[in-house]
Amino acid sequence: MTATPAAALLRVRDLKTYFVTEHGRGTARAVDEVSFDLYPGETLGIVGESGCGKTVTSLSILRLVPEPPGHILPGSLIEFEGRNLLALAPPELRSIRGNQIAMIFQEPMTSLNPVFTVGDQIAEAAIIHQRLSRRAARARAIEMLKLVGIPDPEQRVDDYPHQMSGGMRQRVMIAMALICHPKVLIADEPTTALDVTIQAQILELLDRLQHELGMAVLLITHDLGVVAGHTDRVVVMYAGRVVETASTTELFEHPTHPYTEGLLAAVPRVDTPRSRLHAIPGQVPAATAWPTGCRFHPRCPYAWEKCVAQEPPLLDAGGGEGEGGRHTARCWLVTEPERRQAKR
Repeated sequence: MTATPAAALLRVRDLKTYFVTEHGRGTARAVDEVSFDLYPGETLGIVGESGCGKTVTSLSILRLVPEPPGHILPGSLIEFEGRNLLALAPPELRSIRGNQIAMIFQEPMTSLNPVFTVGDQIAEAAIIHQRLSRRAARARAIEMLKLVGIPDPEQRVDDYPHQMSGGMRQRVMIAMALICHPKVLIADEPTTALDVTIQAQILELLDRLQHELGMAVLLITHDLGVVAGHTDRVVVMYAGRVVETASTTELFEHPTHPYTEGLLAAVPRVDTPRSRLHAIPGQVPAATAWPTGCRFHPRCPYAWEKCVAQEPPLLDAGGGEGEGGRHTARCWLVTEPERRQAKR
């Protein structure tokens, strides 16, 4: 874990990514005015339920959202080392994508091409971005397989994805992402569909490689256990918006938004055994019809008339100054904390 430097490596401001749906069902506002910073060497976690906009945010950064039906609205800003990625021509963007900013996609079972060897798929980025010969790129792929802990890399480099286990395929995905030594790694649910022991190995591997390579990591997950053990700061998303930001320690010790409270309450704990796990009532609303006012109010135990009528901005929740930055929450309880106490 590292201290937060003054200058951000990646800045996202007022990002809006919408999708036009078929059959007149309206526009899905999947990501709606999302802002955050990622600093050199740190790990920033983005957490939330399925459908909250985490993955679309990550795809937007690399401009991988299919157009149509998706489009990033004017006024959005995605800035990497002072360059607006949304304004770059395709050749300039390709020189960054996979080279300086890399991504580990969800589902290693389906993200690898089944008709190419893993060595060919790992080497491709080095051939394109670093102009290596095929022989040199193959040698580099073997080095990466060894780096990510795959045994007998000289033999496994010629394997096809179906010849590997899920955990090994995930390691191949990591090797593909890191072969060009990127400055930013976006890890989108890197432990999905893996058993617990393999999850732990993959996360430890990412931590070690981040330390060795000095890269910043954007870790997207719905697992608060992963967030607690592997991030410096946290962005909590709900219904396409950021609802809380804080350092990891601050968020777990002083959760402010009721949605964050609900997520933390749903985590099983060995020190407070319960017969039933807590569940947040209701469901995430459709992205084509977000509720008026606070988008969480239909599921919130503290909601009152103001929450229905007015959507709160991100308010300073206090207690977050220093290395972790400000603690903010999109909730009117910040201004009227007595209502929280009255409900308890």
